[in-house]
Amino acid sequence: MITKLDDLLELVKTKEKKRLVAAYANDSHTIGAVSAAIDKGIVDATLVGDIDTIKKVCAEEGIDPNKFELVQEADETKAGVKAVSLIREGKGNILMKGLLSTDKYMRAILNKETGLMPGKKNDMLTHMAVFEVPAYHKLLVCSDVAVMPAPDLKQKQTILTYLINTAKSLEIAKPKVAVLAATEQVSTGMQACVDAAIISKMGDRGQIKGAIVDGPLALDVAINAESAKTKKVGGEVAGDADCLLFPNIESGNVFYKACTKFAGAELACMVVGAKVPCILTSRGDSAKTKLYSIALAALNAK
Repeated sequence: MITKLDDLLELVKTKEKKRLVAAYANDSHTIGAVSAAIDKGIVDATLVGDIDTIKKVCAEEGIDPNKFELVQEADETKAGVKAVSLIREGKGNILMKGLLSTDKYMRAILNKETGLMPGKKNDMLTHMAVFEVPAYHKLLVCSDVAVMPAPDLKQKQTILTYLINTAKSLEIAKPKVAVLAATEQVSTGMQACVDAAIISKMGDRGQIKGAIVDGPLALDVAINAESAKTKKVGGEVAGDADCLLFPNIESGNVFYKACTKFAGAELACMVVGAKVPCILTSRGDSAKTKLYSIALAALNAK
């Protein structure tokens, strides 16, 4: 089990190198992050965008453009579609958002005919975030903080599967998953509690493989051993969670921003559920976050 995101950079080097395809990579943020990942031996990369613009940015940033494969497409929307098509053709294992807008990026992924969804009945995308919080003793794998607004019970079960898979990619042999709610009491008037209790019972009966699942748990009980002891909540998950399953996007997103802005947390994140991991970063993310995110996606790419 790795406990620091820097360990992630070393772990991914032990795996077969993957190829990243960046959609509309006309900006210094994307080019710089991908360049750093190449320099560290994490990925090879194809940049889809306006080649003249890419070369100009490389010159300004002191980056050798010859380290990338460059594919010309000056139109933002078409660049997203082209990047996805390269993945479909087997010319890449990871997709990354460049300068194109998030809605155009997601539309290219979700297109039923030309996108990257597996084509199964219950296909869905969800967001995985791996946090390194200074106040916590290990990494935390969390979902969903950015894509699924209000997952129902079935969707939470799917998210749980992705949480477990992501945790296992970090060499956590048997992840401890906390299904969160506002309280650790089973309150029938609170849907998050009901869903958490059902999922927890499924875990008890062996319907969820490869993890220890408990819920409902309030956040303090899930990650703080003293709180769990004070509230007399036992079990293997309380105070020592590896994974947090949030009840809705509001709670997950607030946790994400509180950790990064107040607590100085660093993170890696990716969107899963498509045929390949899809990196979705913003201009506000640090250079480290982008690099860690590329490494996380490379670790989970087939």
